[in-house]
Amino acid sequence: MITIAGAGLAGLACAYALARRGGAVRVFERADTLGAASASRYAGGMLAPWCERESAEDTVVSLGSRAFDWWARITPVHRRGTLVVAPRRDRTEVARFARRTSAYREVSGAEIGALEPALTGRFDRGLFFPEEAHLDPRQALADLATSVTQHGGEIHLATPAPPRVDLDCTGIAAALPDLRAVRGEMAILHCPEVEISRTLRLLHPRTPIYLVPRGGGTYTLGATMIESDHAGPPTLRALMELLGAAYALSPAFAEAEVVETGAGLRPAFANNLPRLDWRDGTLFLNGLYRHGFLLAPAMAEAAADQLMEMRDENPREFRTA
Repeated sequence: MITIAGAGLAGLACAYALARRGGAVRVFERADTLGAASASRYAGGMLAPWCERESAEDTVVSLGSRAFDWWARITPVHRRGTLVVAPRRDRTEVARFARRTSAYREVSGAEIGALEPALTGRFDRGLFFPEEAHLDPRQALADLATSVTQHGGEIHLATPAPPRVDLDCTGIAAALPDLRAVRGEMAILHCPEVEISRTLRLLHPRTPIYLVPRGGGTYTLGATMIESDHAGPPTLRALMELLGAAYALSPAFAEAEVVETGAGLRPAFANNLPRLDWRDGTLFLNGLYRHGFLLAPAMAEAAADQLMEMRDENPREFRTA
C-alpha cells in the first residue's frame, strides 16, 4: 500500500498515476470536502505552456506539453487556444511578451474580432497561441478523484494522514523550509451578455489578468501572480483591479454578477519550478506554483516512477496505515 498525504491536485494526480500502474494507493485528506483546502480551487485551469514561458523556464514548456492528452483521459479539455491582448496604451507589453515566448501568431484588431466577436474594436494588436487549452479546475479535480477510485485507489476525507506517509503532497502546509506562498486571487462572474470561447490574457505592466470561460456565460477572472502569504479573502484593491480589468476587456462586464470571490496560496520554491525531494523516507512533491494543472501530470508520473521502483525494491518499507 502506498500512502499519500493530501487530496489536492498533486496528491490526486499522483494517486491516479500510481493506480493506473496497478499500485495500491490510499490518500488521506484533512478537509471533509474534496478540494476545499486545495489551492487548485482558485486556479484558472489554463494549459498554456507557451504563454507561461514568458516568465518561466523552458522546463515549463517541455513538461507542460504533456498535460493536454493526460487530462483529456480524465476530464473535458477545451482546445481553443489563448488570445493575448493589451490596451492601446500598453501595446509595448505585447511586443515584450512575444519576445519571451513562441508558438503564437500575431493578430490584428480585425483578426481579434474574428476570433472573439465580443472584443471587436477593443484592441488593435494581439498574440494568438492556437495549441493551448483550458479545463474547469473544480470539475477536473472531481473527475480525477473519480478516476482514482475507479482504478482501485482509496480517498479518505476528514482523515488526517498518519505521522509518516510514502508521499507528501500537502502544498503550502508541508514542512519544507525553502517553500514560499504565492497568492492567487479570483472572481467568478456570470455575464450571459458576453460570449467568449477561449482563454484571454490582458497584459498590464503591474497587474496582468486572465479570463477563462466556463460555459453558460460564466467566467473565471484572476490575477496571475501576487507575492504574498496572506491567506484571507481578496482585498478591495485586488477586486477593484480585477473587475476593472474585466471592464477593459468588454464594457458589457459592467452588468456581470459576481458569483464568487476567493484567494489561494500556491506553493513555490525560489526558482518557481516543482521538485521531488526524499526526506526521512518520505517523497515530497511540491512547488507547483501557478503551473498546477499544467505540470501536475508530468510531476505525478515522475513521482510514480520513483515510488513504484522503491516499492518493488523495498516492499516492507511502505506504509500500511
